[in-house]
Amino acid sequence: MSKRRRRKAEVQSESSAPWLTTFSDLMSLLLTFFVLLFSMSNINAEKFGNVFTSVQSVLSGSANTSILNDEDAIIEFSQEYMQNRDLYGKVHEFVKSQELGEDVSVSMNTKGVYVELQDAILFEPGSAELKPEGIEVLKKLENLINEFDNELVIEGYTDDVPMSSPRYPSNWELSTARAVSVVRYLSEVEDVDPRRLSAVGYGEYRPIVPNDSPENRAQNRRVNILIIFDEGSDS
Repeated sequence: MSKRRRRKAEVQSESSAPWLTTFSDLMSLLLTFFVLLFSMSNINAEKFGNVFTSVQSVLSGSANTSILNDEDAIIEFSQEYMQNRDLYGKVHEFVKSQELGEDVSVSMNTKGVYVELQDAILFEPGSAELKPEGIEVLKKLENLINEFDNELVIEGYTDDVPMSSPRYPSNWELSTARAVSVVRYLSEVEDVDPRRLSAVGYGEYRPIVPNDSPENRAQNRRVNILIIFDEGSDS
């Protein structure tokens, strides 16, 4: 092959590179989008895996797009995500409308929506008996909780200050007792279906910030109401 022909072939090869790069970037962004959806919601793992595999096949060049062409699969995938986001939105707007922002915060992960209450509004130090202020907050939250049928897990947490009393020998007992107090109040006073409720205590072992200051310890002393995402009918 002459130098002129070789040069022409090289130019043609180089001219296709920008198109391939753009296409690759587009598919990478699409793959990232699906990963973000999965990280933010309780999407059925098998369905997500099928979509994920299909996107990967396009990126690798095998172009198995059967799942991506399955409108029902994509629609169902999107609906689960939107339903979970809708639940988070409702909880967030409720907390905002009730002006509970100083004592209550809302977050979300793959399990569900977390309604976090600082223990200072609920309990006196070393106690699992609900304070009047805490009862008022829970009374307001009942209006939200009974709007839907999702399961609820009440989680109790403490800081790392050792607990030792005849009633609560350690932070395990204290955190669990606080979670149970909230469960009993919701079921016995606010008529939340007991079959929806469960309680768990984590003691000092799942801090959200280091226990290295009074302010941080105050953040770690909390009770979470976890509103579990409903799983799809095929889950």
